[in-house]
Amino acid sequence: MSNQHLSSFNSHPSKLSLMDSPIFISSGSLHSILTHATLIHHFHSSLPAVSATITTPPRQSYPVSPSASLLLMPSWSSSPSLPYIGVKLVTYFPQNSALNLPGIHANYVLFNSTTGQPLASMDGTVLTLYRTACVSGLASKILARDDSKVLVMIGAGALAPHLIKAHLSAKPSLRKVIIWNRTMNKATGLAQDLQRSDAHKGVCFEANESLEDIIPLGDIVRCATNSEAPLVKGEKLKPGAHLDLVGSFKHTMKECDDEAIKRGRVYVDNAAALVEAGELVGAFERGVIGEEDVCGNLVELIEGKKVGRRDCEEITVFKSVGSGVVDVLAAQLVYEAYAKNRC
Repeated sequence: MSNQHLSSFNSHPSKLSLMDSPIFISSGSLHSILTHATLIHHFHSSLPAVSATITTPPRQSYPVSPSASLLLMPSWSSSPSLPYIGVKLVTYFPQNSALNLPGIHANYVLFNSTTGQPLASMDGTVLTLYRTACVSGLASKILARDDSKVLVMIGAGALAPHLIKAHLSAKPSLRKVIIWNRTMNKATGLAQDLQRSDAHKGVCFEANESLEDIIPLGDIVRCATNSEAPLVKGEKLKPGAHLDLVGSFKHTMKECDDEAIKRGRVYVDNAAALVEAGELVGAFERGVIGEEDVCGNLVELIEGKKVGRRDCEEITVFKSVGSGVVDVLAAQLVYEAYAKNRC
C-alpha cells in the first residue's frame, strides 16, 4: 500500500469503526501488508509526533517454569491520531529446540483507546521482526555514510533477513552483503536465498567464516546475536563505519568490545538501552564512557535536535533494545491497512 493511501486513511480515524468485530491478522497478511521501506517511512514520519504521547510501562516477566517465561509489554497513546492500546504477549520456552520448535512465540493485541474495544490480534513474532529491523534501518539511513557499499551481517537467525532488507531499503548504495554465523551453513543458506530473490538485483550476497577478515570491509556492520562475548573488535572497524547492535538485552550479553564503544559516537533507540544493553552498561561501569557521552536517541536524530554523522571518517554506533512505542506504531500501520482493504 502506498504512503499516500496510508496517510489518507490515517486522516480519517472514523473509518476504523467499519471493522465491527475483532479480527485476526495472520503472518501471511502481515507479510503482504508490510514492506521494510514503508515501515521505515512510517517510523520516520510518526515517531517525533507521537512518541511523547505514548505510555510504555516496563515489560513484565513471569516465570511459568524454572526455564520458561511469560512476558507482557503494554503501551497506549493519548494522541487522537493514534487511538490505540497495544499489548504484546511473549512466551519464552528455550527447551523448544529439542522439539524443533521456536523458543519464542508472540501475539500482539490492539484495542481502541477511546472505547476500550478490542480491534485486532496479530502475529507478534513477525511484527517484532519487522519493527526491530526497521528501527535499525532508519538509524542507518541517518547515521551511515550515503556512499556505503558493503554491509556485514553478523548472525543468520530469523531477524537477519529482515535486517538486511531494511538496510538495503535505507541505503540503496549498498552493493555487497557478507554474512557470518557461528554455523556456517546457515550463513551460506541465507546468502543463497537472498541472491535468488528478484528484489535484490545488483546486490551480491556471500557468506564468510572469518570475522577478522570481513569486519574491516564493512561500511555498515550489523549484529543480531545472543553473544555474551564481544564479536566485533573496535580496532577492526574501518574509518567511517556504522556499527548497528540489536542482540543484547541484558547485562551479560555484548556484541562488541569496549574499543568499539570508545571509538564511536554512540546513539540509542530509547533510554532503556542505557540500563539494559550489556555493551553500554559494561562500558559505563568500566569508565570507558559515561551516560552523558551517549550522543542522542532516535527521535532526537529524526528531529535534528542531536547531530548525527559529522564527517566521512567518523565511526557511529547505534544500539537498540526495542520499545512499545514502535510496537504500537507498527501495529497501527498493519491494522489500518488491513481495515482499509477489508472495507
